[in-house]
Amino acid sequence: METRVELQPVYPELATYIRARIAEFTMIPAARRQILHQLAAYVTECGGAGKPCRLCFICTHNSRRSHFAQLWAAAACPHFGIPGVETFSGGTSATAFDARAVAALRRAGFRLEQVSSGENPAFHAHFAADATPLCCYSKIYSEPPNPQSDFCAVMTCAQADSGCPVVTGARRRLAIPYDDPQVADGTPHEATAYDTCCAQVAREILYAFSTIARTT
Repeated sequence: METRVELQPVYPELATYIRARIAEFTMIPAARRQILHQLAAYVTECGGAGKPCRLCFICTHNSRRSHFAQLWAAAACPHFGIPGVETFSGGTSATAFDARAVAALRRAGFRLEQVSSGENPAFHAHFAADATPLCCYSKIYSEPPNPQSDFCAVMTCAQADSGCPVVTGARRRLAIPYDDPQVADGTPHEATAYDTCCAQVAREILYAFSTIARTT
C-alpha cells in the first residue's frame, strides 16, 4: 500500500496520547495480536487492490466501544500515513453515544463538538486541524451512512459477536471484543474504567495500523 506522508497530522495533544499507547504495545497478548494482524491484512488488501477500505465497528448499543474503535482507527491513519480508510460504527440496536465515553475521548485529545440535542445527540469528532470531522451518534449498523456492502465488520463486544453472527453486506468479519466500561457507571471508578477501555482500544487499533506502516 502506498503511504502518503502529507496526510494532516493529528492534534499535538492527541499525538502525545498516541505515543504513550505505542509505548505499551508489549502489553498486547499474542492471541490479540493475531486478530489485529487480520485487521491490518484487510486494510493492506484493500490498498493493494486500489479501492477504499471501509471498516465498520459494531457493538450492542453503539454507545461506547464501537465509537472508541471507530475514532482510534480514524486517527491512526494520518498518524501512520495510511490513506484510503473510511471508518464507521453501529450497533445491533441504537441508544446514544454515552457521555462518559465522550469525556474519555476528550481526555485523550479528541475534540468532540455536540451538534444536535435530544436523547441521541450527534457529535462532530475532530482529530486533525484540516481533516473532515466524523459525525458520531448511535445507530444500527445497517443504517446509512454506514456502508451496505464491501466492508469489514469488526465486532467490539462479545454480545454483538454472538447476537449478530452474520453481518449483511460485510466482505470480512472479525471479532475484537472489549470489556464494557458501563459496569463502573455510577461508581467512584467510573472515569478510570472508561479511560482504561479507551486506552486499550487505542493501543490495539494503533498496533494494527502500525504493522501496516511498517510493511508498506
